Amino acid sequence: MEADFGLFRHAFARLTVNLMRFLFLLALMMAVPLSWPSARAETNISAHPEARPFDAAADAAALVDAALARAAENDQRVLLVLGANWCHDSRGLAGWFAEPRFAAMLEAKYELVYVDVGHKDRNLAIGRRFGIETIRGTPTVMTLSSDGDLLNRKSAPKWRNAASRDEDDIFAYFNQFVPEP
Repeated sequence: MEADFGLFRHAFARLTVNLMRFLFLLALMMAVPLSWPSARAETNISAHPEARPFDAAADAAALVDAALARAAENDQRVLLVLGANWCHDSRGLAGWFAEPRFAAMLEAKYELVYVDVGHKDRNLAIGRRFGIETIRGTPTVMTLSSDGDLLNRKSAPKWRNAASRDEDDIFAYFNQFVPEP
């Protein structure tokens, strides 16, 4: 009888250990899904606002011509953004431009035009018109005089990382823009 009791005690101990493992795993499984949504939400939050202003159906040449005419009348420059709504960096830069602080500064200094270049297969003549032969990436941001002279040939194609740039740096670049040599 003593041997049976020892066997029972051993079986009960194994059952207790297995039950504790099960309860630990169950608690872990319940805790992980509860924490995932908040962690995922934090990583999915954009560090920048986004906008989708690129219209594939727009007459890009007419938009640019109208902006140049308005810029000449108002003693402004033209800010020509060649991008696409599929492009994270194009949407990010356009999102910043739509924010009140940017919008007020841009309205005072620039005529802003968004030109949809698709997957670098649409409206490429706009870039060539102002001296950018190849669109290397989106967005390509051209600053033009009211006469249509490209004022930022070196930095125009360097906005392909616009979504990861600092808000204040972007603002300062356009607010204090100085034509490149």
